[in-house]
Amino acid sequence: MEAVLVINGLTKSFGALRAVDDVSMEVQKDIVTLLIGPNGSGKTTLINCVSGLYKPDKGQVLYRGIDITGEPPHKIVEKGLVRTFQIAMPFQKLTVFENLLVSYGYNPGEKPLWCFFKGKWLNQERTAVEKASKILHLLELEDLYDAPANTLSGGQLKLLEIGRALMTDAKVILMDEPAGSISPILAHDIFSHIVKLKEELGISFFIVEHRLDIAAQYVDYVYAMARGRVISKGKPKEVFNDAEVIESYLGG
Repeated sequence: MEAVLVINGLTKSFGALRAVDDVSMEVQKDIVTLLIGPNGSGKTTLINCVSGLYKPDKGQVLYRGIDITGEPPHKIVEKGLVRTFQIAMPFQKLTVFENLLVSYGYNPGEKPLWCFFKGKWLNQERTAVEKASKILHLLELEDLYDAPANTLSGGQLKLLEIGRALMTDAKVILMDEPAGSISPILAHDIFSHIVKLKEELGISFFIVEHRLDIAAQYVDYVYAMARGRVISKGKPKEVFNDAEVIESYLGG
């Protein structure tokens, strides 16, 4: 299989605390990879280093063979590696459709010198609208296209976050607790959409999640962290039954 994201020996400290300690992982193309671990195990810090929010102290992050270590988030997004957050942060008063359009990365008509040359940007505007319409259909949000974001449920907001990532031409999506703070029914719906996007669009997912009973039914590969290090990796059943993983949760 092809590794689209490779993490080599990543280390990040905050003072005397080594939050991520020499971590190495791979995310393979067209699969859903899950990252688990008790609170304080270093999961979110790792995702922050990969997505450019933090600069690692040591180590390397390769995306599709390109070294992106320490690059700013917007540059990483432009390459196709996009991160969503545990708490969705759309533009609250814009509609679902408008939130998707805002996320489109090619809007030459917004540049002061280009706005007078309609022929140079009109086709891009059409492309953005067509793309947003397709994403609404994929995520089954068509009926909410004109709903302000601040009227959406928690699950709908998580789907909108995925949609905004897709508008940027994301090939790998990093997700921090997509099932957090929502009902089990909606959590299953979100993971079902993740699998659908993997199968239909070839999107790879790297997901941090605490609700293991739900996530286990949809993911292909699992890494477990504790105290800043990888303590187990493999198929979901293997990792969830690993004695050290069980102990890390009971002890955490």
